Amino acid sequence: MRKIIFVRHAKSSWDNPNLRDHDRPLSERGLRDAPRMAKRLKDKNILPDLILSSTAKRAKQTAEITAKNLGLSQSIIQFESNLYHASPKEILNQIKTISDQSIGTLIVVGHNPGFNDLIEYLGGSIENLPTAGQFGFKLAIREWSEISPEKAEVWFFDYPKKEN
Repeated sequence: MRKIIFVRHAKSSWDNPNLRDHDRPLSERGLRDAPRMAKRLKDKNILPDLILSSTAKRAKQTAEITAKNLGLSQSIIQFESNLYHASPKEILNQIKTISDQSIGTLIVVGHNPGFNDLIEYLGGSIENLPTAGQFGFKLAIREWSEISPEKAEVWFFDYPKKEN
C-alpha cells in the first residue's frame, strides 16, 4: 500500500504585475495557510518520504514550508520543472518514474487545472482543489509505475476553510 497527497500551492501574490507567473511568491494568506495545512498533515501523522514540487516560486515555498512544519529536512524535496502547469498525464508520468521502493508516502505540490483533472481521473469527486488544499489517495500498488484509477481509493480531502 502506497499513499499520495496532492497539495495545491498556497495562495499566491499578485502584488507585482510585472512578475512572470512562474516567479509569483506566496501572499500573506498563503504564508499563513501553508503552515496550518502542514500541521493538519502532522496531526494525521502523515510524513512523506518524498515531496515532488513544481519549480514555480509559490509551489517551492509551499513545499519548503510543508517540510519545515513536518519537521523534515529540505533535502526531502525534489523540484521538477515539468510539474509547472502540468497536465494530468504529465503529472502521472512524473510519479511513475519513481523507482525508489522506500518511497511509501508521496506529496506532490503543484497547480490546477492539472490536479483537479488528475484527482477526478483517479476517482476523487472534486469541483476544485483550493489553494493550499490537500487530496490524498491510498494506492493498492507495489511500485509507483502501477498507479491507476483501479488501484486508487480516496483517503481524505482537506483545505484551509474546511472545519476540522
